[in-house]
Amino acid sequence: MAEVIDGKAVAADVIAKVTSASNDLAVSKDVTPGLAVIIVGEDPASQVYVAAKSRTAKECGFNSLQHTLPADTSEAYLIDLIDILNRDRTIHGILVQLPLPDHIDAGKVIQAIAPEKDVDGFHFVNVGKLGTGELETAFVPCTPAGSMLLIERVHGKDLSGLNAVVVGRSNIVGKPMANLLLAANATVTVAHSRTKNLPELCRGADILVAAVGRPEMIRGEWVKPGTTVIDVGINRVTAPEKGNGKNRLVGDVAYAEAADRAGAITPVPGGVGPMTIALLMANTLTSAYLASNLPRPQF
Repeated sequence: MAEVIDGKAVAADVIAKVTSASNDLAVSKDVTPGLAVIIVGEDPASQVYVAAKSRTAKECGFNSLQHTLPADTSEAYLIDLIDILNRDRTIHGILVQLPLPDHIDAGKVIQAIAPEKDVDGFHFVNVGKLGTGELETAFVPCTPAGSMLLIERVHGKDLSGLNAVVVGRSNIVGKPMANLLLAANATVTVAHSRTKNLPELCRGADILVAAVGRPEMIRGEWVKPGTTVIDVGINRVTAPEKGNGKNRLVGDVAYAEAADRAGAITPVPGGVGPMTIALLMANTLTSAYLASNLPRPQF
């Protein structure tokens, strides 16, 4: 059986380091990292995510602000609010919870956030920095950044000589994940649901990252013995064995099959998921450090 990569434990370690560094910043510079989260509408899943982010920010010693706006908020009002937060020196991270209502252009809103406060890592400036290897000042999307930390726990920071396959090409996970792996000297292939001979391609991976958004698409026989498997997927499927109307969470990898062959694997839940919020806190702290002319903290 594969080593199970405990995302909860690694996330807790990151949070502990963030909290310590936040306290150090308060003592040395009298600066408290500030995170502003904006949510528009009453999407239940978004409410849960925002509450978890705000709670963790407070645990880290941050100044956590939440702006809850009605679903009919205009795009202009939202951008004006972002402009105010951009100019607020006590705010170091701005996060707009997605999805937004249909009448608001999410891309336009994201690009309104100052790049140095874009702790989600979605602004074109941060995308460009990551793509060109300028990692010292870039903010990287939290899910791939967290996945990379899990990979480093297995292989270290230098991935020279290793073949990595990323299944998924989204701007939020797949593409930034590929860029992070390239920056660590891996040889990287980006595949997706329309890739020919996908099983064969996956079998050549030393590191296999599944971020395709299809439940249990990656089968065990696609995994080379000894491969490190990072499953980014979170999918709800029906679970009649639990009772009528019940469901369960599964990843993009058929876990039981893959665990028989992999060298290390992330579970779902409890793998990549906890890392996302932890890296959001790390990005916010980093923004506060950079704004205070201090070196980027390491996690």
